[in-house]
Amino acid sequence: MDTKFDEYLEFPCDFTYKVVAEARDNLADEVVAVVQQHVPADYAPTTRPSSKGTYHSVSIRVRVESKEQIEALYNRLASIDGVRRVL
Repeated sequence: MDTKFDEYLEFPCDFTYKVVAEARDNLADEVVAVVQQHVPADYAPTTRPSSKGTYHSVSIRVRVESKEQIEALYNRLASIDGVRRVL
């Protein structure tokens, strides 16, 4: 992944990830567990169901230190089972 985050952001900064996945009760816990591996901290993600309830979106704000850290988290979050998109 070769993004231009370093051109647009000043590090360190807060960065919000939105993970869209098949609906399940423990999705937020899985997202927090992945983020904790890269940036240990206390997190309070928000979860919203889709209009039909088929998907959940979890938004989580993370204090990131570099472009590489943002990219690594995108890749790890996308590898969670059932994830459709990471925004």
